[in-house]
Amino acid sequence: MTKICTTCPYCGVGCGIKAEITGDREIIIKGDKEHPANFGRLCSKGTHLAETVGLEGRLLYPEIGGARTEWGTALDLVARRFADTVRTYGPDSVAFYVSGQLLTEDYYVANKLMKGFIGSANIDTNSRLCMASAVAAHVRAFGEDVVPCSYDDLEAADLILLVGSNTAWCHPVIWQRIEKARAEHGTKLVVIDPRRTETAECADLHLPIALDGDVSLFNALLAEIRNRGLLDEEYLRAHVAMPTGFWNGLSGDPAAAGIDPALFDQLADMVAAHPKMVTLFSQGANQSAGGTDKGNAIINLHLATGRIGKPGMGPFSITGQPNAMGGREVGGLASMLAAHMGFSEAECDTAQTFWGSPTIARKAGRKAVDMFRDVHEGKIKAIWIMATNPAVSMPDADYVREALQGCDFVVVSDVIAENDTTAFADVKLPALAWGEKDGTVTNSERVISRQRPLFKPPGEAKADWWIIQEVARRMGFGDSFVFDSPAAVFREYAAQTGFRNDGQRKLDMSEWAGISDREYDDWAPKTWGGRSPFADGKFSAPDGKANLVAVAAPVPAPVDRAFPLRLNTGRYRDQWHTMTRTGLSPRLSQHRREALVEIHPYDARKRGLGNGSLARIATPQGESIFRIEITEAQRKGEIFVPMHWTDRMSSGGRANRLPDQTVDPISGQPAFKNSCCNIEAVEPEWRAFLVSNERPALPALLYWSGARIAGGWLTELAGEGTIDVDGLLPPGDRIEAVDMKRGMRRIAVRDDEGKLAAALFVTRSGQLPSRDWIAGQLVSDERADAPSLLAARPKVPRPDKGAIICVCFDVGVKQIVSAIASQSLLSVEDVGAALNAGTNCGSCRSALARLLADTQEPNLEAAE
Repeated sequence: MTKICTTCPYCGVGCGIKAEITGDREIIIKGDKEHPANFGRLCSKGTHLAETVGLEGRLLYPEIGGARTEWGTALDLVARRFADTVRTYGPDSVAFYVSGQLLTEDYYVANKLMKGFIGSANIDTNSRLCMASAVAAHVRAFGEDVVPCSYDDLEAADLILLVGSNTAWCHPVIWQRIEKARAEHGTKLVVIDPRRTETAECADLHLPIALDGDVSLFNALLAEIRNRGLLDEEYLRAHVAMPTGFWNGLSGDPAAAGIDPALFDQLADMVAAHPKMVTLFSQGANQSAGGTDKGNAIINLHLATGRIGKPGMGPFSITGQPNAMGGREVGGLASMLAAHMGFSEAECDTAQTFWGSPTIARKAGRKAVDMFRDVHEGKIKAIWIMATNPAVSMPDADYVREALQGCDFVVVSDVIAENDTTAFADVKLPALAWGEKDGTVTNSERVISRQRPLFKPPGEAKADWWIIQEVARRMGFGDSFVFDSPAAVFREYAAQTGFRNDGQRKLDMSEWAGISDREYDDWAPKTWGGRSPFADGKFSAPDGKANLVAVAAPVPAPVDRAFPLRLNTGRYRDQWHTMTRTGLSPRLSQHRREALVEIHPYDARKRGLGNGSLARIATPQGESIFRIEITEAQRKGEIFVPMHWTDRMSSGGRANRLPDQTVDPISGQPAFKNSCCNIEAVEPEWRAFLVSNERPALPALLYWSGARIAGGWLTELAGEGTIDVDGLLPPGDRIEAVDMKRGMRRIAVRDDEGKLAAALFVTRSGQLPSRDWIAGQLVSDERADAPSLLAARPKVPRPDKGAIICVCFDVGVKQIVSAIASQSLLSVEDVGAALNAGTNCGSCRSALARLLADTQEPNLEAAE
């Protein structure tokens, strides 16, 4: 069997994978033990990639107006419409909106075309939604967007601060490395997060910070460290520029950040006692109206204490996408030109000379939110969207849909034929997916790895760089777009990073500009900038010094009586972005089958909300319905919802309808994590669920939400009035039970072989049965009898696993709790030995630790 080394397509950890090809689009996935990012470890999403490589829902042929067409016809149309628009309205009348899912080679060709040949900087990426504030903070502090750490620093540190990062869920392999460091040499862990996440529950110290309290907290911490005489004065003199009056203007208050003084003192003591400290920060810090200031407040602490450029020390921005870093490097953000260059006259001349281009963008382009506002206002008349789903992922998403609906010309390059964004496309271009792509990605620690093809391109799907190049040629730029392979693109990009660089920028990959096609094919992971780019104390500002940046805590917004709560949004452990890939996996869908709104018991009682019932969240921008989860892990006055659900998966759960268009004034990153909102109970007349081997065609309902299960789909339903049973169920042998008193109706449909094809359970006032056994009958070899099907349970009761905790080995919470009690299990390792849970990807290990803690709580009753 053929084994191919490639890279995971999910988060920015950049894990290496060894894929064994076993058949036609069939693979076995294992971690690559030689890859420096993961050394063989994988999270649940990476582990189950094999469930997502089929061709279900794929866009396989070009389309114009929803009809299949030839590649030449589609490319001619795209080139003509973009060229005509530029000629009539100017270069800023067109835009590209691209993605961290693109490979570096794709990004490079897109950026070159837009900035060097169309002459506009209107190319932005969905990385604007994730890491733009970290980029801006790096540029302000270091003079260049350079991540100053590597993963090895996490294992060398004595103290790790996690800021706005549910690492155990969002970057599980990094979490495993942190766990290893704690186990082997006692590394201390502090989690700064409004929510008591599974990551926070495992910490030595959790600070439940108020939303947007980070600047106030880190300013106060820096002031306290200074008061204790722990600044590195020698490092400050030699390597750091400080604005006049910096210390006098330093203002911060732990109380304003929602932190109890005793907790703040513990934090300060730990920071004082452990110089080898890494502060890892992510979307919780970045997705804010003050995200750039938060990043600089964190960096200030490290610069002032000299805790940077040394093993086990540094501020570490952990990226969210597999190639967000590669996009930042080539210039895929509207706020940078190319190869870490800005828009100074000298930099523009450098880029134009290198490209030999007829023009060059001389000012920053429109960042994501402003870009779609310009589309809405008719200023941008043609937009090309590549490998992303902004109709779901952008804030105030309904406004974005209005913009796309009214745009003169919309092109979408994607792997999926129908998603919320392709619905607005005039032209759809079929791109390669993971397992077909061929190129490079850069992870959070600046390691460049290869994504290699495992399968032949399906249908007529093409590489993104090829599609963009063909449009460029048809626009008259053929002499400058002559790439015949991704290796050729990489060589030109690597050469550009060194052109007129002379050590001004840390990003210099020119040593690889001459590699052969064979060397590119055989590429092993390599790091640009070294393990610690600032180990020499030299930064990228003209004077060679880093900058302390004065930042002030934001003024809290006044409470809006109509929207008195604050809304926070984020990720789930086993889902990814808008679920176009992970939503295909039955195993990954088990962890959270619906989008849940998490709310504190106090706020739930005050509003009459019941656990497991439905609620409507409303903001000034829009509203959506969610299933309720009542939890003390949530702060009072704040609620949390996940970002993943789309119109293809649910009528509700649409988190990004709710935030407004507020952005960080420096980075342009949207403030997803602090929106005013309200919540109210939704009381449907009936509730139901449907298991079916085919995805059902649903009528307009008050609420529905679908999840992939083995052999089919599980769909939760709620509505008013009558329910169209015949419209929901397939033809077949139908058996039925009705309880008029409780308003209960149960219907099962069997196919010609007596196998379950669908089952519908409806109630108006009673309880619905468990879904698990009846859902399993879609793939069961047994033929259950009619009474069992209608009862949704077997005649002979089987052990109830409970909610699935470990998706790799299908282990449920009740199994784990029972084993802990009956076998006297004391550790996560004990649970793994007994049940296998947590022994594969490790994504559930923090949940296992919580169950152990809950089960092992001492009996506090007084002894008699």
